[in-house]
Amino acid sequence: MTQYGFFVDLSRCIGCNGCVISCKQWHNIPPGPVKWMRVYQWESGVFPDTRIHLLPIMCYHCENPICAKACPHGALYKEEKYGAVLVDADKCQSTRKCWMACPYGTPQFEEDALENAKMSKCNMCIDRLEDGLKPICVLSCSMRALEFGPLEKLIEAYGDERRIEEMPKETITGPSVVFKPVDPKKPIVPWDHRRVLELWQERVSQNGDPLPDVFSKIGEVTQAPTEIVGRNKLVLKAKSNEELMYYTMDDE
Repeated sequence: MTQYGFFVDLSRCIGCNGCVISCKQWHNIPPGPVKWMRVYQWESGVFPDTRIHLLPIMCYHCENPICAKACPHGALYKEEKYGAVLVDADKCQSTRKCWMACPYGTPQFEEDALENAKMSKCNMCIDRLEDGLKPICVLSCSMRALEFGPLEKLIEAYGDERRIEEMPKETITGPSVVFKPVDPKKPIVPWDHRRVLELWQERVSQNGDPLPDVFSKIGEVTQAPTEIVGRNKLVLKAKSNEELMYYTMDDE
């Protein structure tokens, strides 16, 4: 078996969700929480060292698919031609043990109620592969942030970065994906946090009276309180469909 996989260039992704929309359209997935392709968005840092992170994520069709091992009904299996992990919907009994096992939150359910929803997920666009076409998410990315092919060739071409810092260790499942991380930001203008604190504390009103402190210590300048940042971390395993929609929502 030749294991196929994806290359994700995080320096190119702009969070347009074109891959998400095209995936839904191709696979006839209605609007709503079921997203075989997701783009997560979260924030980090404080001014001027701030960043909005974007992570497009599909099923990684792992070399060691623990989701398949966790399913008590054999509804998940790894096919031999491309190494895709596929779902037999007729065997799915909605136990959600696949979701509990998968570290990436890949299994998708239309409803939160345990007994009502069958699992579905990215199938590597195996129908397109059989016609000699690339997966629809790869083809639809206007920024060319996605590529697809034999995993060994992707590693030869782009390196062996199999995870980003916020993700689970790749040794758990052997995900069939290679990443190009975002380049670190280079400061253009020097920024002295202590001087910022001093200036805030020197503020006075128009009549010369001191104003209430906004910042009283250096930590308040260099660290943002978690309660004022909407999404300050990557959450791959949402506890509900509502939470999934929140963490994959485009605020731009």
